[in-house]
Amino acid sequence: MKIFGFHLMPYPDLPAEHLNSTDSSWVTLSNALFDPRHGHQLYSRYIGELVAYDRAGFDGLCVNEHHQTPYGLMPAPDVAAAVLVPQTSCQIAILGNALPLRDHPLRVAEEVAMLDVISGGRIISGFVRGIGAEYHTFGIDPATSRERFYEAHDLIVAAWTRPGPFEWYGKHYKFRYVNPWPRPLQQPHPPIWSPSQGSGETVDWAARNRYTYLQTYSDIGTVRRVFNEFRAATQKYGYPASPEQIGWAVPTFVADTDERAEAVALPALDTLFNRLMRMPKDVFFPAGYLAPASAARVLAGKQGLGSGNVDVRDLVERGYALIGSPDTVRQKFAAYQQELGFGVFCGIFQFGSLGHDHFTESLELFAQQVMPAIRGLGVPPEVPASTVTT
Repeated sequence: MKIFGFHLMPYPDLPAEHLNSTDSSWVTLSNALFDPRHGHQLYSRYIGELVAYDRAGFDGLCVNEHHQTPYGLMPAPDVAAAVLVPQTSCQIAILGNALPLRDHPLRVAEEVAMLDVISGGRIISGFVRGIGAEYHTFGIDPATSRERFYEAHDLIVAAWTRPGPFEWYGKHYKFRYVNPWPRPLQQPHPPIWSPSQGSGETVDWAARNRYTYLQTYSDIGTVRRVFNEFRAATQKYGYPASPEQIGWAVPTFVADTDERAEAVALPALDTLFNRLMRMPKDVFFPAGYLAPASAARVLAGKQGLGSGNVDVRDLVERGYALIGSPDTVRQKFAAYQQELGFGVFCGIFQFGSLGHDHFTESLELFAQQVMPAIRGLGVPPEVPASTVTT
């Protein structure tokens, strides 16, 4: 089992009038509510928490990209990764660069290659389309999202693997010279991950390219269905999916008892799901963002997310979060892994309004009392656990 720690870098300290309103927390929430001095303190704290994943023995840590929202203060994930490279020795997963939002994908190729060389080959490159709200932010037609994503990905991989200079004349990107310096240290290129909420097109694309697929913010029923679809897709492309190609990302909190875990985690989850994630449906999923074949199933799986009015206890029961004592979390994790077969776990140990002390408590309990028991999970039966590298 490869174990990663995820961090959203939220800005939860919003005035009560917003927390109690129905206004969107994305795109239109005024940045006058952001206090740069407090932001400086949060960044210092959050960088320390990301480094703590490495010190706790995690295989890697994860950063990501969001724009114009207190949900996450990482509009530039490559900058966050650059800050973390000299402070860590584990892998750093950029989950991910939102390719359709970039006018110049070659900048992504250059930045990730530079990070990979400086870090000694520790970068995982996640590629995402960005959520629907971010197409409002940048004024990009969401109906072009997927084709821009595919072309940007193809250009970046070519830039990493094909000797330059060469020309690229596509539909959305045109370059007379593709010849980036430096090239990545990892060959043929850094591992590529595909985080998603389960669109059929993304599942098929990840399987076709033999990338690691990472399911995010979903109930267990959806996770089960999507993982089965991913395995079917890999079989279609002529190979079986390995456990390390299947990942699950989920908010996680561990306390000494189940009761205390719920008492601490549920208010923080409420901030995450009902305050920081709040947005109208036309902002969450603008027209054209989802293909018709995926729209119904993706929207059905969300069931109120973004409305600001979901029952977080119900979300926990449905598997949107992993909460409890070390014994409870170990047992739930083992049961989920046995059923779902994932070999990559991305725990979101900092979420919503969770304080630093609670984050530290949860991380230490997980590292000391849960992680040793789950390390051997997700290893194919014919491969001894001691031979699997992380």
